[in-house]
Amino acid sequence: MIACLDNLREIDLLSTFIRMLLAMICGGMIGIERSCRRRPAGFRTHILICLGAAMTTLTSQYLYTKLSYYTDIARLGAQVVVGIGFIGAGTIMVTRQRRVKGLTTAAGLWSTAIIGLCCGAGFYEGAVCAAVMVLLVEGVFSKFEFWLMHNARQFSVLVGYKDMDAFNNVIRYIRDLDLEINDLEITRRSGENGFASFSLRIHRKIRPDEIVRDLSRVTGILTVEEI
Repeated sequence: MIACLDNLREIDLLSTFIRMLLAMICGGMIGIERSCRRRPAGFRTHILICLGAAMTTLTSQYLYTKLSYYTDIARLGAQVVVGIGFIGAGTIMVTRQRRVKGLTTAAGLWSTAIIGLCCGAGFYEGAVCAAVMVLLVEGVFSKFEFWLMHNARQFSVLVGYKDMDAFNNVIRYIRDLDLEINDLEITRRSGENGFASFSLRIHRKIRPDEIVRDLSRVTGILTVEEI
Protein backbone atom coordinates (compact mmCIF):
# COMPACT_ATOMS: atom_id res chain seq x y z
CA MET A 1 0.00 0.00 0.00
CA ILE A 2 1.16 3.56 -0.73
CA ALA A 3 1.58 5.40 2.58
CA CYS A 4 0.95 8.87 1.13
CA LEU A 5 -2.60 7.83 0.22
CA ASP A 6 -3.56 6.87 3.76
CA ASN A 7 -5.14 10.27 4.44
CA LEU A 8 -7.39 9.80 1.42
CA ARG A 9 -8.81 6.57 2.77
CA GLU A 10 -10.88 8.48 5.36
CA ILE A 11 -14.45 9.46 4.54
CA ASP A 12 -14.43 13.21 3.90
CA LEU A 13 -15.26 15.60 1.07
CA LEU A 14 -11.84 15.47 -0.60
CA SER A 15 -11.62 11.68 -0.37
CA THR A 16 -15.13 11.30 -1.77
CA PHE A 17 -14.34 13.58 -4.72
CA ILE A 18 -11.09 11.77 -5.53
CA ARG A 19 -12.72 8.35 -5.35
CA MET A 20 -15.54 9.39 -7.66
CA LEU A 21 -13.09 11.10 -10.02
CA LEU A 22 -10.90 7.99 -10.14
CA ALA A 23 -13.97 5.84 -10.84
CA MET A 24 -14.94 8.14 -13.70
CA ILE A 25 -11.42 8.01 -15.17
CA CYS A 26 -11.08 4.22 -14.89
CA GLY A 27 -14.55 3.59 -16.30
CA GLY A 28 -13.97 6.09 -19.08
CA MET A 29 -10.67 4.51 -20.11
CA ILE A 30 -12.30 1.10 -20.49
CA GLY A 31 -15.38 2.60 -22.16
CA ILE A 32 -13.35 4.47 -24.78
CA GLU A 33 -11.80 1.19 -25.94
CA ARG A 34 -15.25 -0.38 -26.26
CA SER A 35 -16.61 2.67 -28.10
CA CYS A 36 -13.73 2.58 -30.58
CA ARG A 37 -14.72 -1.00 -31.38
CA ARG A 38 -18.37 0.11 -31.75
CA ARG A 39 -19.64 -2.18 -29.00
CA PRO A 40 -23.14 -1.81 -27.47
CA ALA A 41 -21.87 -0.55 -24.08
CA GLY A 42 -19.41 2.26 -24.59
CA PHE A 43 -17.89 5.34 -22.98
CA ARG A 44 -20.81 6.73 -20.94
CA THR A 45 -22.14 3.32 -19.91
CA HIS A 46 -18.84 2.24 -18.38
CA ILE A 47 -18.46 5.58 -16.56
CA LEU A 48 -21.95 5.36 -15.07
CA ILE A 49 -21.44 1.78 -13.94
CA CYS A 50 -18.09 2.55 -12.33
CA LEU A 51 -19.47 5.67 -10.65
CA GLY A 52 -22.54 3.85 -9.38
CA ALA A 53 -20.46 1.02 -7.93
CA ALA A 54 -18.09 3.50 -6.25
CA MET A 55 -21.00 5.43 -4.76
CA THR A 56 -22.46 2.17 -3.44
CA THR A 57 -19.30 1.38 -1.48
CA LEU A 58 -19.01 4.97 -0.26
CA THR A 59 -22.60 4.91 0.96
CA SER A 60 -22.00 1.69 2.88
CA GLN A 61 -18.93 3.14 4.55
CA TYR A 62 -20.75 6.39 5.35
CA LEU A 63 -23.65 4.56 6.98
CA TYR A 64 -21.27 2.54 9.12
CA THR A 65 -18.66 5.15 10.08
CA LYS A 66 -20.65 8.41 10.18
CA LEU A 67 -24.19 7.35 11.05
CA SER A 68 -23.19 4.36 13.20
CA TYR A 69 -25.53 1.97 11.43
CA TYR A 70 -24.27 -1.42 12.53
CA THR A 71 -24.81 -3.32 9.33
CA ASP A 72 -22.75 -5.37 6.92
CA ILE A 73 -20.95 -2.73 4.87
CA ALA A 74 -20.22 -5.27 2.14
CA ARG A 75 -23.90 -6.03 1.53
CA LEU A 76 -24.58 -3.21 -0.92
CA GLY A 77 -21.39 -3.98 -2.86
CA ALA A 78 -22.41 -7.62 -3.14
CA GLN A 79 -25.69 -6.57 -4.74
CA VAL A 80 -23.76 -4.57 -7.35
CA VAL A 81 -21.74 -7.65 -8.31
CA VAL A 82 -24.96 -9.62 -8.82
CA GLY A 83 -27.03 -6.83 -10.36
CA ILE A 84 -24.48 -5.91 -13.01
CA GLY A 85 -25.17 -9.30 -14.59
CA PHE A 86 -28.53 -8.01 -15.87
CA ILE A 87 -26.86 -5.16 -17.73
CA GLY A 88 -24.16 -7.47 -19.06
CA ALA A 89 -26.77 -9.92 -20.32
CA GLY A 90 -28.24 -7.14 -22.46
CA THR A 91 -25.00 -6.87 -24.44
CA ILE A 92 -24.89 -10.59 -25.30
CA MET A 93 -26.62 -11.75 -28.46
CA VAL A 94 -26.62 -14.71 -30.82
CA THR A 95 -26.24 -13.81 -34.50
CA ARG A 96 -27.91 -15.52 -37.43
CA GLN A 97 -24.64 -17.38 -37.97
CA ARG A 98 -25.07 -18.90 -34.47
CA ARG A 99 -22.20 -16.89 -33.10
CA VAL A 100 -22.33 -15.50 -29.58
CA LYS A 101 -21.24 -11.86 -29.46
CA GLY A 102 -20.91 -9.43 -26.59
CA LEU A 103 -19.33 -11.73 -24.00
CA THR A 104 -16.18 -9.61 -23.78
CA THR A 105 -18.23 -6.44 -23.34
CA ALA A 106 -20.33 -8.09 -20.62
CA ALA A 107 -17.21 -9.26 -18.81
CA GLY A 108 -15.75 -5.77 -19.16
CA LEU A 109 -18.86 -4.24 -17.58
CA TRP A 110 -18.61 -6.65 -14.68
CA SER A 111 -14.92 -5.83 -14.23
CA THR A 112 -15.69 -2.12 -14.41
CA ALA A 113 -18.21 -2.48 -11.60
CA ILE A 114 -15.59 -4.23 -9.46
CA ILE A 115 -13.12 -1.43 -10.20
CA GLY A 116 -15.78 1.04 -9.08
CA LEU A 117 -16.15 -0.83 -5.81
CA CYS A 118 -12.38 -0.59 -5.33
CA CYS A 119 -12.48 3.16 -5.97
CA GLY A 120 -15.32 3.66 -3.51
CA ALA A 121 -13.51 1.63 -0.85
CA GLY A 122 -10.36 3.72 -1.20
CA PHE A 123 -8.36 0.87 -2.70
CA TYR A 124 -6.78 3.20 -5.25
CA GLU A 125 -3.85 0.96 -6.11
CA GLY A 126 -6.09 -2.00 -6.91
CA ALA A 127 -8.46 0.09 -9.00
CA VAL A 128 -5.69 1.55 -11.17
CA CYS A 129 -3.90 -1.78 -11.62
CA ALA A 130 -7.15 -3.53 -12.53
CA ALA A 131 -8.12 -0.82 -15.05
CA VAL A 132 -4.72 -1.05 -16.75
CA MET A 133 -4.96 -4.84 -16.93
CA VAL A 134 -8.49 -4.74 -18.36
CA LEU A 135 -7.28 -2.35 -21.06
CA LEU A 136 -4.35 -4.66 -21.73
CA VAL A 137 -6.67 -7.66 -22.12
CA GLU A 138 -9.19 -5.86 -24.34
CA GLY A 139 -6.70 -3.95 -26.43
CA VAL A 140 -3.53 -6.04 -26.76
CA PHE A 141 -4.60 -9.58 -26.00
CA SER A 142 -7.40 -9.33 -28.58
CA LYS A 143 -4.76 -9.26 -31.32
CA PHE A 144 -3.13 -12.35 -29.85
CA GLU A 145 -6.52 -14.09 -29.73
CA PHE A 146 -7.16 -13.18 -33.37
CA TRP A 147 -3.79 -14.68 -34.30
CA LEU A 148 -4.63 -17.89 -32.45
CA MET A 149 -8.02 -18.18 -34.16
CA HIS A 150 -6.46 -17.41 -37.54
CA ASN A 151 -3.97 -20.25 -37.07
CA ALA A 152 -6.38 -22.69 -35.46
CA ARG A 153 -6.58 -26.07 -37.14
CA GLN A 154 -10.11 -26.89 -35.98
CA PHE A 155 -12.96 -25.51 -38.07
CA SER A 156 -16.72 -26.15 -38.04
CA VAL A 157 -19.11 -25.25 -40.83
CA LEU A 158 -22.84 -25.71 -41.44
CA VAL A 159 -23.76 -26.42 -45.06
CA GLY A 160 -27.28 -26.31 -46.48
CA TYR A 161 -27.67 -28.32 -49.70
CA LYS A 162 -30.44 -28.98 -52.23
CA ASP A 163 -29.90 -32.68 -52.90
CA MET A 164 -27.46 -35.53 -52.36
CA ASP A 165 -25.50 -34.62 -55.48
CA ALA A 166 -24.64 -31.28 -53.88
CA PHE A 167 -23.70 -33.07 -50.65
CA ASN A 168 -21.40 -35.39 -52.58
CA ASN A 169 -19.79 -32.35 -54.20
CA VAL A 170 -19.01 -31.00 -50.75
CA ILE A 171 -17.41 -34.30 -49.70
CA ARG A 172 -15.40 -34.32 -52.90
CA TYR A 173 -14.21 -30.75 -52.27
CA ILE A 174 -13.10 -31.66 -48.74
CA ARG A 175 -11.20 -34.70 -49.98
CA ASP A 176 -9.52 -32.73 -52.76
CA LEU A 177 -8.14 -30.33 -50.14
CA ASP A 178 -6.96 -33.28 -48.04
CA LEU A 179 -8.97 -32.12 -45.02
CA GLU A 180 -9.82 -34.45 -42.16
CA ILE A 181 -13.47 -34.75 -41.07
CA ASN A 182 -13.55 -35.17 -37.28
CA ASP A 183 -17.33 -35.13 -36.98
CA LEU A 184 -20.28 -35.05 -39.36
CA GLU A 185 -23.95 -34.53 -38.50
CA ILE A 186 -26.64 -34.64 -41.20
CA THR A 187 -30.19 -33.35 -40.82
CA ARG A 188 -32.65 -33.96 -43.62
CA ARG A 189 -36.41 -34.23 -43.79
CA SER A 190 -38.58 -35.56 -46.58
CA GLY A 191 -39.36 -32.88 -49.15
CA GLU A 192 -37.03 -30.33 -47.52
CA ASN A 193 -33.47 -29.20 -48.00
CA GLY A 194 -30.69 -30.98 -46.13
CA PHE A 195 -28.17 -29.58 -43.68
CA ALA A 196 -24.79 -31.01 -42.75
CA SER A 197 -22.54 -29.88 -39.91
CA PHE A 198 -18.85 -30.57 -40.56
CA SER A 199 -16.09 -30.45 -37.97
CA LEU A 200 -12.86 -30.27 -39.95
CA ARG A 201 -9.18 -30.40 -39.16
CA ILE A 202 -7.52 -28.07 -41.61
CA HIS A 203 -3.89 -27.38 -42.49
CA ARG A 204 -2.10 -24.07 -42.57
CA LYS A 205 -2.17 -23.81 -46.36
CA ILE A 206 -5.86 -22.91 -46.39
CA ARG A 207 -7.86 -20.42 -44.35
CA PRO A 208 -11.38 -20.95 -42.98
CA ASP A 209 -12.80 -18.00 -44.94
CA GLU A 210 -11.50 -19.58 -48.16
CA ILE A 211 -13.36 -22.79 -47.33
CA VAL A 212 -16.61 -20.88 -46.73
CA ARG A 213 -16.14 -18.94 -49.96
CA ASP A 214 -15.39 -22.00 -52.08
CA LEU A 215 -18.19 -24.10 -50.58
CA SER A 216 -20.73 -21.36 -51.31
CA ARG A 217 -19.82 -21.66 -55.01
CA VAL A 218 -20.46 -25.41 -55.16
CA THR A 219 -23.45 -26.30 -57.34
CA GLY A 220 -26.55 -27.06 -55.28
CA ILE A 221 -25.28 -25.44 -52.08
CA LEU A 222 -27.83 -23.11 -50.47
CA THR A 223 -26.08 -21.75 -47.39
CA VAL A 224 -22.64 -21.97 -45.82
CA GLU A 225 -22.08 -20.69 -42.25
CA GLU A 226 -19.14 -21.01 -39.93
CA ILE A 227 -20.24 -22.27 -36.52
